[in-house]
Amino acid sequence: MLLTFPAGTITTHRHLGGHHGAGRPVGPTRPQTRFPRQCLGTRRSGSHGPLGKLGREVSLEQGYIAARLVALSILGSLHRALGDLDRVAAWSRVLGMVNSAPGFNQQPNVINGFSDLILELYGPDRGAHSRSAVGLAELPFNIPVEIEGEVELIRNQHLQEG
Repeated sequence: MLLTFPAGTITTHRHLGGHHGAGRPVGPTRPQTRFPRQCLGTRRSGSHGPLGKLGREVSLEQGYIAARLVALSILGSLHRALGDLDRVAAWSRVLGMVNSAPGFNQQPNVINGFSDLILELYGPDRGAHSRSAVGLAELPFNIPVEIEGEVELIRNQHLQEG
């Protein structure tokens, strides 16, 4: 059974001590939402590295690195929420959103930064995931990358519903 619900939004600013005016979430959000066997969260890049559009102010390599930083931020939030990253049974789904200049069509290569790190850490059995990588005309605070990830959790009877 798949449960759908709005994801929380937060910037890496809180976790990595960055700046650029993207400090706290906008609106009534939280970093992740937890159900007994599922966790979903969204993170933004922008605390470290350039702001702007891929294909204009931000290079493909910088976008790839930004996506890796988003992966680290999501992993940090999962660790705080779950207490142990080994509770992740599988990465189910990833949605990568890339702030794209007109004509930029390398969104999948940018989001590979996220996917490559997850596969390095979890291996193909637990880390492989379905994924969409889309280009958007704008992202909040002119950040280059925002990523939403969904994981399946190993059952733990002590986990409280989020």
